Amino acid sequence: MALRNQVEAQLPTDWGIFKIMAYSEDADDWMPHIVLVHEKTDFEKPVAVRLHSECLTGDIFHSLKCECGKQLHVAMEYFQTHGGILIYLRQEGRNIGIINKLKAYKLQEEGKDTVEANVALGLAPDGRSFDDAITIIEDLGVKSIVLLTNNPEKMKAFEDSNVVLVDCVPIEIESTKESEGYLRTKKDFFKHLLNLDPVE
Repeated sequence: MALRNQVEAQLPTDWGIFKIMAYSEDADDWMPHIVLVHEKTDFEKPVAVRLHSECLTGDIFHSLKCECGKQLHVAMEYFQTHGGILIYLRQEGRNIGIINKLKAYKLQEEGKDTVEANVALGLAPDGRSFDDAITIIEDLGVKSIVLLTNNPEKMKAFEDSNVVLVDCVPIEIESTKESEGYLRTKKDFFKHLLNLDPVE
């Protein structure tokens, strides 16, 4: 079965009106990818796009251990001005699921960083894929994009696609004492484009 748009509707938000869509292979899927297209989006120009992997703790509960929820809100504010598309990918915890993510949190409390915790659980440091996002973007008829990201792997994902990556807009959130180690791992291990102060 192919990934496809199962349903769409209008969604008024604090950042304007979006068209909301659910993409999955199966119409009965309870965890489809969610796509929001802002009413100001101009498909004749490069479209602003945010690929956002689900983060229940950050997006919903505003966890201070990561910057995910804040990045999501910055992206929505950007779309309010520029138009654009949010692709909300259902791959919680770098695609390890919420239970394993909480197990990783427990290991982090014992001193491991995010990568070490995943590996200790027998999982990949980052098991995400952005193939579905590219399929969705192509299905929407988008030819070129401006990607809202600090992640070089998201940029690399478009290299062999039919979508032209024109530019990137960073979404860097100031670190807190709770997120400093997490962001340091993002920069040092995953090579995210972050301007963190050097460790003294």
